[in-house]
Amino acid sequence: MTPPSQTPTQPSAIQSKPLHLRLPATSANLGPGFDTLGLAMALYLTIDATTAEDFHIDATGRDAALCASVENNLILTTYIDVLANAGILAPSLHFKLHNEIPLGMGCGSSASALLAGILLANHFGNLNLTNEQILEEACRREGHPDNVAACYLGGMTASAITQNKLFTATCGQDLTWNLLLALPSVSLSTSKARALLPAHYSREDAVANIQATALLVAAFAQGRSELLLAAMQDRLHQPYRRKACPLLPLLLPLSENPSILGVALSGAGPSVLVITEDPAGPEIDEIIRQAANDPSLEIIHTHISAGVIES
Repeated sequence: MTPPSQTPTQPSAIQSKPLHLRLPATSANLGPGFDTLGLAMALYLTIDATTAEDFHIDATGRDAALCASVENNLILTTYIDVLANAGILAPSLHFKLHNEIPLGMGCGSSASALLAGILLANHFGNLNLTNEQILEEACRREGHPDNVAACYLGGMTASAITQNKLFTATCGQDLTWNLLLALPSVSLSTSKARALLPAHYSREDAVANIQATALLVAAFAQGRSELLLAAMQDRLHQPYRRKACPLLPLLLPLSENPSILGVALSGAGPSVLVITEDPAGPEIDEIIRQAANDPSLEIIHTHISAGVIES
């Protein structure tokens, strides 16, 4: 089975050397850092790609059947489109893919797929894109920089697009804080989550988020866990997404628990990110499940990750 073909405008010398990619999950927004902050997490999309006669994906891990589908596959459509825009007919690829990132849960699955497609195009099409060009292409396709910047660079990454140029800064890569993802059973699309937000905010809300965001960056940069309770307060997106993300209002009060450093919606939701000191014992899972009133709630333990590995 082959994805829809693109018409090339020029031939290209194709790279046949295999490519290995490892791309981390990301939790964006981090409370007040709407469309600005992203945190790389040690849950990975891993791809080993080689040229082949036809497109084919062998997938394992979470949502393996969806990841193995060649039709409407974001990695492949991005790969083909990037090369088509460069006037290159994309060579067919065979993937061995292993996925640990929950899909449609606010964990950056689309950002990792977009970046994977761009990196595959850059490698097999010999595009010689710089790191900045790769990130800018991913941001253009994603529509906002927070997830793709954190996925590519790792750690806690602040990003902004000013005068059509992307700026990034990364910190917190070596922090040992434990990250827990509480995953509800129903996913939520980013487009639906964005549609819930108002067009305008009060000055009071805007100032509160600026203050909290500045404090949150300082907390990660200096490793000051005692700042997270105040720093992860948000007035721009979480209050408007509560109904679509019912786990959020149940777990936000846990930020007052002395064992927990901070609680926030992961990305656009519906998953909720809980940060604790390392190590986090099994009692934390029980506290979260009791607050959610769901004894079978899936909780993933992970930690802060480095960015993309390419070899």
